[in-house]
Amino acid sequence: MNGHIEQPISGGKRLRQMLSDPSKTVIAPGIYDGITARLALASGAECLYMTGAGTSMSRLGMADLGLITFTDMHAHAAMIASLDPSVPVIADADTGYGGPINVANTVRQYARSGVAGLHIEDQVTEKRCGHLAGKLLVSRDVYFKRLRAACKARDEMGGDIVIIARTDARAGKDPEGNSGYDEAVARLKGAAEIGVDVLFFEALQTEDEMKKAVETFPNTPMLLNMVQGGKTPQITNDESNKLGFRIVIWPCLGMEAVFPAYRNALSVMQKTGKPPADQNMGPTALFEVCGLRELMAFDQSVGGVAYDR
Repeated sequence: MNGHIEQPISGGKRLRQMLSDPSKTVIAPGIYDGITARLALASGAECLYMTGAGTSMSRLGMADLGLITFTDMHAHAAMIASLDPSVPVIADADTGYGGPINVANTVRQYARSGVAGLHIEDQVTEKRCGHLAGKLLVSRDVYFKRLRAACKARDEMGGDIVIIARTDARAGKDPEGNSGYDEAVARLKGAAEIGVDVLFFEALQTEDEMKKAVETFPNTPMLLNMVQGGKTPQITNDESNKLGFRIVIWPCLGMEAVFPAYRNALSVMQKTGKPPADQNMGPTALFEVCGLRELMAFDQSVGGVAYDR
């Protein structure tokens, strides 16, 4: 008779445990592929953030202008969440990829793939990165329907996955011309009443706005988006914690590191005919970051001999 094997808690439950401590801020470095996810895990990251912009650029080679599909995003999120199920993954879910039925399907599929949390925004389908100008929003009614669908799907599945409501109203405009800080607050108040788990006030533009935003919603965890070179002033993780933010995501962390490094390596190779001298890890060291030893050990544990030499 096989012994009982205790199943690990889901990513959603783990994230909820982390959010249950009001003194704690969950820090989620941005990752955009399997390698950056592995590097973040190896660094000891307690939570990962799968950026939609990074997914669009890494999977499609395209800027973040709404070109990425549900299929692309779901497959990417599922792969990343599978690497270490004990570490929660928060994933971008854009507009939910359609009407309420589509939004509910997005929540269900993300949850079944082990994703701990996702955010739904109020941009139109022809969306763009939250820190670009010219964003257009759907009406409050359409936005609230998206959120009600997301929360209903969450509840019907047992309530583990964390639903995050994002509004781009601070730097965007709806069909009636409504925009700005007050419109964003009104939308997030509606989101909180619907029953989302976390509020995401995109593109806060001053530290005073950050402070006011947290004070306006004392009973709902707030997420802060730290985009290097974006509209929101950069503050440290400790400063975010002191202001009362419960989650801080750094979506461009990996991209900002890789872009200049690889561009420099290409330039050096073009000039000298070989890569930079400090690029000499070798394949074994590279593969070890991505589970080489664990994979070989598993093969050997079941009698395999292909990797024992």
